[in-house]
Amino acid sequence: MRKLAVGIISALAGGTMLMSGGVATASTTTTADPEVEIVDISPNPVEVEWRGETTANFKVNATSDVEKVELTVSPATRNARTMAAKEVKPLEDWRFSVPFNSRDYEGKWRATAVAFDKDGKRVAEDSSFFSVDVQKRRSKDDTRIIGFEASPSKTFKGRTVRFSGRLLVEDGRRWDTLSHANVSIYYRANGSSGWKWVDSDRTDRRGKFDASTRAWKSGSYKAVYKGSWRTDDTSSRSDYVRVYSWRR
Repeated sequence: MRKLAVGIISALAGGTMLMSGGVATASTTTTADPEVEIVDISPNPVEVEWRGETTANFKVNATSDVEKVELTVSPATRNARTMAAKEVKPLEDWRFSVPFNSRDYEGKWRATAVAFDKDGKRVAEDSSFFSVDVQKRRSKDDTRIIGFEASPSKTFKGRTVRFSGRLLVEDGRRWDTLSHANVSIYYRANGSSGWKWVDSDRTDRRGKFDASTRAWKSGSYKAVYKGSWRTDDTSSRSDYVRVYSWRR
């Protein structure tokens, strides 16, 4: 009897019970649990340009008994500037996209996928880490002068030469006008290697400046912006003016 008892316990432990005489056979079937897995994060790291935006794509695999998958992403540290999860856009086939910009936390992030069955019950979860690299702000914004012109291009000695152009500053991915900025005009006479200041003007709300001087000798003119604490300096292309002497 002791051997028989051990045999029955062993059979039960194996998941199958056999009845003597072959009258009936009972067995248990093992069913796989629902699963979810984050299989790809692209790009990783997520590189974001200053004042730009980069979209990261997340691919999730789930077993057929999973009815819904939710994805959340948030900084993986309590010291982050913000712990608010990013807005996630669901795509097809358990794919998701998340936009990142230069205001987001730079460092390690966690993505978490949660699976639900048809009854709305949470049945599986998976996490994966990725990093976000944000380009540091440049020390100063780029500037440029466009449309610089010295007019007229030919004149007589003592006559007025007028100058005009526009000053722009780079604002993110586009160029915008820079107002209330001081722009100076410099002159280099034929045969000279040095530039001399002749006049200045402040740009209006459209970034436009106007200045003038009297012509005495043929030479080149250029507009110069010396920059500020937040903007770089810049110079225009030079414009040549030919000056004729009066004849009786």
